[in-house]
Amino acid sequence: MRGITTSGVLAALLSSSATTYAALTQVSNWGDNPTSLEMAVSMPSKLAEKPAIVLALHYCGGTGPAYYQMANYDRYANAQGFIVVYPSTKKDSNCWDVASEKTLTNNGGGDSTGLVNMVKYLIKTYNADPTKVYATGSSSGCMMTNVLLAVYPDVFAAGSCYSGVAAGCLAGSPGSSPQSADPKCASGQNVKTGAEWAAQVKAMYPTFNGTYPRMQTLHGTADHFVEYYNLAEQLKEWSALLGAEFSQNVTNTPQSGYTKMVYGDGTKLVGYSAANVGHTVPVHPDLDMAWFGLA
Repeated sequence: MRGITTSGVLAALLSSSATTYAALTQVSNWGDNPTSLEMAVSMPSKLAEKPAIVLALHYCGGTGPAYYQMANYDRYANAQGFIVVYPSTKKDSNCWDVASEKTLTNNGGGDSTGLVNMVKYLIKTYNADPTKVYATGSSSGCMMTNVLLAVYPDVFAAGSCYSGVAAGCLAGSPGSSPQSADPKCASGQNVKTGAEWAAQVKAMYPTFNGTYPRMQTLHGTADHFVEYYNLAEQLKEWSALLGAEFSQNVTNTPQSGYTKMVYGDGTKLVGYSAANVGHTVPVHPDLDMAWFGLA
């Protein structure tokens, strides 16, 4: 009867603009929503005094509720008292816009702006901790994780995601879905130096002069939908932005066939290469939450 119990908690916590469905609550009127995104929230059984926020982003063709079933963080949220947002986009085959100038510009009015406004709503409504805001996602959700950390580095503390591409990889593409996107990016042909990637990211928010968020990213060697080469491009991008150079590989971590690629002391940037894994790498909630300090 978890749905009934959770519904009762959510009804008490959320405003009258929210509609509850099982363990998720659909929230409306949460702020400026330039691309008509949908917001679904999973609240813990007991909210922390200053809760963290995790933004969990679905794959192409998915929805927030579907990603909730795929990457369920309830156990961790209930233990730590943090809030998880499972948003949805209904455009371009339900793929996040990671290509337009609007979404790749700080406060540009694209999908990234709407997602950040969800975070701002939760910070204001629940006294959430603005220093503990995190993003995660799979495939298109990983692409948007990269974008959010690049375009809003003063909002997010860290990201952890699966089978995506570097921020800016699809810049200028007609769309972001398999049907609409320039295939050069997903096929791994958009190859740049770390300095080139960093310059592209910095142009997304040219007045920002702070520290960029920590990044953890996983990719399968047998991924031929979003090619494995894209892992290297992400790592080059974040290595340059964070000033963290490759230091070592740790084999069979966190499981057999996975190799952890450590940059610096491993606190700012890590990658995971998953041998013989296709699209997408399965979600590892324990790994995500450990990276966010919420385990």
